[in-house]
Amino acid sequence: MCFHNPSEQTFLYVMNEGVYVQVNKAAEDDENVKNNAQEFFRRLENGNSQALSLWRHFREISIEEYARIYKRLGVHFGQYSGESLYRGKSQEVLNQLEAQGLLKKTERGTGVVDLSPASNMSFYVTVVRSDGTSLYITRQVKDIAAAIDRMNAWNFDEMIYVTDKGQQTHFQQLFQVLKVMGYQWAEHCQHVPFGLVEGMKTRRGDVVFLEDVLEEARSRMLQNMSLSTTTKDLEDPDDTAEKVGISALIIQDFKGPLLSDYKFDWDRVLQSQGDTGVFLQYTHARLCRYDEVLYQSSKDLQPKHLVNFLLTLCHLAAVAHKTLPVKGSSSEVAQARLQLFKGTCGVLANGMRLLGITPVEKM
Repeated sequence: MCFHNPSEQTFLYVMNEGVYVQVNKAAEDDENVKNNAQEFFRRLENGNSQALSLWRHFREISIEEYARIYKRLGVHFGQYSGESLYRGKSQEVLNQLEAQGLLKKTERGTGVVDLSPASNMSFYVTVVRSDGTSLYITRQVKDIAAAIDRMNAWNFDEMIYVTDKGQQTHFQQLFQVLKVMGYQWAEHCQHVPFGLVEGMKTRRGDVVFLEDVLEEARSRMLQNMSLSTTTKDLEDPDDTAEKVGISALIIQDFKGPLLSDYKFDWDRVLQSQGDTGVFLQYTHARLCRYDEVLYQSSKDLQPKHLVNFLLTLCHLAAVAHKTLPVKGSSSEVAQARLQLFKGTCGVLANGMRLLGITPVEKM
């Protein structure tokens, strides 16, 4: 399975928020700044050695930062391959489109691929733009080149592009062009769009970066833990706060349809009750504390710790019994569920015996 990564054009934004903001503001007030930026991009596209050297330098630094931040999420990318890597192969795509008779020209000199059912140019995709003096290969061509290259390199069964929903049309057109070029494997390319997060803000301001969000989650979770009367003594509170905070963010983001926009609220995300990542981790931690519960009961001679643990396990087992049927499931699924209930039964039985209760097998 191959995953599409964003273009390197985003790297500079991630690297230096200040430069990005300053240049864009300057471009609004000064046409020369905008023209200089466009000229530099032309040099980069045309393979200017100085421009490419700068780009490689920023790209390497940016990828190091990407790797460091994604590591906090337990995410590792085997390869970073943005659209700029396919600049050289884009001309091959254009040559292929022309050889197949698929490359058409508009009155303005723009190169397009006609996708209309009647071949009357009522619906087409632009692959080459013109400003009257120079031609510019569009992102569409680079993504075509990238898809072909990835198929040749990986022979994938399925390729999934994960981007914001604003790019749905782009990928629909990409897959259509690949099909008319004769690449039937385009049927196995899929775009998974995601919605926008509204109202997300950290203490550093309105412009939000992933690292800021992770830091905010860890910081807020650490504060919540320090205020909670049920928080245990931990060897590394920061590490626990990091893991629980990230869990909260992931559950918040994944519990609804990916396509939906949602309003972000830190207090709701980090609630310890309800359908939150914090509650998920809390329940897991309680169930992982069987030995700790036994130790605590032996220390203060209070059986309530064990009783509460066993009752919590009972509630969870009851939910599992309703939602994870053994009867009627496939053999592999049934065996896995049997092991789950067998393990739960063993813990309950041992706990009851410690309380002086004889477990019954039939009622």
